[in-house]
Amino acid sequence: MLRIPKKEYLFRTISSLSDEASFGLDFGEIYKRSVVSIRVYGVPASEKEAPTTFFQRLNDDYHNRERDTDYHDDEIRYDYLRLNCAKTIGAGFKYSAGYRDLDVSSAKILSRRRVVAAANANIPTEMALRLLDEWHARGYGLDAVLYRKYEGSTYVDPHGEEEVAFKDLPNRFPSVLSRDFLKEQGEYEDVDNLFAMCLLYNLAKYSVRVNGETKLLEIERSKTPMAYPEAAELASQSAESDSENFAKKIHFRPSGRRIGEDTETTGSPGNAFDHYLKTVKAVP
Repeated sequence: MLRIPKKEYLFRTISSLSDEASFGLDFGEIYKRSVVSIRVYGVPASEKEAPTTFFQRLNDDYHNRERDTDYHDDEIRYDYLRLNCAKTIGAGFKYSAGYRDLDVSSAKILSRRRVVAAANANIPTEMALRLLDEWHARGYGLDAVLYRKYEGSTYVDPHGEEEVAFKDLPNRFPSVLSRDFLKEQGEYEDVDNLFAMCLLYNLAKYSVRVNGETKLLEIERSKTPMAYPEAAELASQSAESDSENFAKKIHFRPSGRRIGEDTETTGSPGNAFDHYLKTVKAVP
């Protein structure tokens, strides 16, 4: 686990960590996809420090090749399904900051079968939703910021399976564990993913983008975020209704707004981030 400065993670094109750091993943994230940031207010200093202490322990366990710890039932090393970023972050809160009821799943039985592991994996957006519930229960303030993908990047990841420029990659659709979690990006129409997108929109305060002409960041949109209970209730109602209509394969105007989407979008959302991003100008 590495601490990456926020500006570097989002916007920098050179890594301060290592020459082996991956552009679009370890730094310069918005050149590859949009990022939703959840901001939490009122957290005690001790609670902020606790996960950091846990991550230091996790790093030590990794270097010492420890196995079967209280937070993982195998060797401590990265695994896309079994010990990924969502699980390590969740474990940091659960085992060091007192979040004892936080669900941090682990595929223990038949764990070598990847399909079984996938069905029990921790997924980043799903873990974010669980943490939102925990933070609200503790009385912390919440809002969200959308950092829009910059669409002008011609960079091609040399380690990618296909040679595709970042600007031509689909914008990653937030995903939670659901009945259609194995579908391709942008095809989610189930209630779980619709709830996540609507909730994030309801909590959103700012939308930030790179201005293609000035090459500066600018606040594209701003609004007053809803309080969490209201945001969650409205998102739940909208997700239920819209999911039912998507299942009917009819053309309709969704009742819920999803973070990043155009106000005039109707019918199937495709990739909800894509609809408005077409207005962003390219930076050479």
